[in-house]
Amino acid sequence: MLRRPVARSASNAAESSSTVSANLSWADYLSIRRAKHRWELASTVPMTLLGLGGGAAYFGSIEADAASPIFGVEPMWVYGAATLGCMGLGYLIGPMVGGGLWRMTHRRLMSSIEAKDREFHARIVKHRVDPSRQSAMNPVPDYYGEKVGSLHDYRRWLRDQAKFNKKAMWPEN
Repeated sequence: MLRRPVARSASNAAESSSTVSANLSWADYLSIRRAKHRWELASTVPMTLLGLGGGAAYFGSIEADAASPIFGVEPMWVYGAATLGCMGLGYLIGPMVGGGLWRMTHRRLMSSIEAKDREFHARIVKHRVDPSRQSAMNPVPDYYGEKVGSLHDYRRWLRDQAKFNKKAMWPEN
């Protein structure tokens, strides 16, 4: 019985990819998640400044006639608001650009990270509180688990969820 080396190398590649996903511990996953969030945050600043600069360059170059208002407002104010709108758009686009750059640089780990993302989300959904029981004195703590960046943070998140449930079930007098 002869085996082809191509089939064996393909099965070895499949086994190695499954071991990579199996070897990604929760601590490693949460540190990767924290690093991704930092990339997204770091790209927000330059994109905001780029939006501000682009808006200022475009709307600053338009000749404005004070005698002809836009929507009943002086053109200078409209162009200033539009420039700030460009800056806000840059602020909103920044995390998407940072996330895309991060995904491009971490392609080889994406399958294992996405598997852990699904598992993490399932855990969050399983352990998070019912938001219908919130009040002004007892707001829901971090409903989506966005602040979880380490195992210590996850344990704190679980304690906060339990504390919310306790306060919601037995309100103080």
